Amino acid sequence: MSVVLPRLRLNLDFQLSPDPARPGLFIRDPYHYSDATLLVPPPLVQVLECFDGIQSSLDLRSELVRITGEIQVGDLEKHLFDSLNDAGFLENETYIHLKAQREAEFAAELKRDAIFAGSAYPNDPASLSALLTARIGSPLGTSTTIGIAAPHASPDGGWQTYRAAYRCLPPASESAGRTFVILGTSHYGAPDRFGLTRKQFITPFGEARTDLDLVNELSQRADGAIRMEDYCHSVEHSIEFQIVFLQHLYGPDVRILPILCGPFVKSIYESGMPEENDHLARFFDALGDIAARESNRLFWVLGIDMAHMGRRYGDPLRATANTGEMLAIEQRDRERIRQINSGDIRGYWSLVQDGHDDLKWCGSSPLYTFLKVVPGVRGDLLDYHQWQIDPHSVVTFAAMRFQQAA
Repeated sequence: MSVVLPRLRLNLDFQLSPDPARPGLFIRDPYHYSDATLLVPPPLVQVLECFDGIQSSLDLRSELVRITGEIQVGDLEKHLFDSLNDAGFLENETYIHLKAQREAEFAAELKRDAIFAGSAYPNDPASLSALLTARIGSPLGTSTTIGIAAPHASPDGGWQTYRAAYRCLPPASESAGRTFVILGTSHYGAPDRFGLTRKQFITPFGEARTDLDLVNELSQRADGAIRMEDYCHSVEHSIEFQIVFLQHLYGPDVRILPILCGPFVKSIYESGMPEENDHLARFFDALGDIAARESNRLFWVLGIDMAHMGRRYGDPLRATANTGEMLAIEQRDRERIRQINSGDIRGYWSLVQDGHDDLKWCGSSPLYTFLKVVPGVRGDLLDYHQWQIDPHSVVTFAAMRFQQAA
């Protein structure tokens, strides 16, 4: 009996195996609803197209017969389906159950544990402290600096840029009583929304304190723009990395306001400014009022990357850092940065809208949010870097310092 096959989830990560001894396509779940990682052998990669929500089990069977040259493919068909289904990689009841279960577990947890400790950075506090002391050192900034933009790429991909940003922070003697507002890219969250959580963030250094008063104020005033206790916080690196650096500089109990900024898709693809969306406008007003009222005790940290170019990101070009077409990408990056640093929010956003953000700046919405709620800031570019994330793909990012205009 032929049945329609469920669709393969669109929000999975697909990556070619880097190991010649184990060729194929790796599939994993960036949301961690499932911890499974599947390696699909090269001959079977094309049959994944059968899982489009339209084709049937008969279509899958026919494709397997064509590829293998065998008539009896029932066991292979069952193994492929069961592997995808059990991993929660198909849009069906298994996935719905895994998703609901994991999100309910996170909502019930009091704290947000570090998910990248032991992979992106050391899990041992002493080793982590020694690494950051060697790579970052101590803050050397002044009280005139009110914010920075730093990467959220893997630290090993951008130590120089992280160092340029974090050394601009004010010394520890001037940090007492401050809340660090962390505007991070939401890689997995809903567009035109902000993700908030009341959870305390745990890293190898200890427990950072979430400023519950400010979280509650935002959730009350801009409810329609917010996803409260956003599950995306549990798997997102753009804020976790910044907390680790802040704890290194100011102690484990640093006070934070973690905000995940979803992409402003409607504005980018349908024109108009982001604040023409009523939900976004209410959030900008609420956070802007907090910024004006609490200006002396807030410090802004933007966890952002910029352009994403190359095969990994769906581009036909094989991107190589600092050569070829990436030289033109650098000029376009720098033009956006110039608009940001001059405080020209409309000029900056028009460049993002041009080509529907074909540079794929994943930090575009945190930057816009900062410029919108803290008007009158001026920036300085401290470092610009192109990171060769794989042989055919490049991520760009920068260190920036922000001060209030005279």
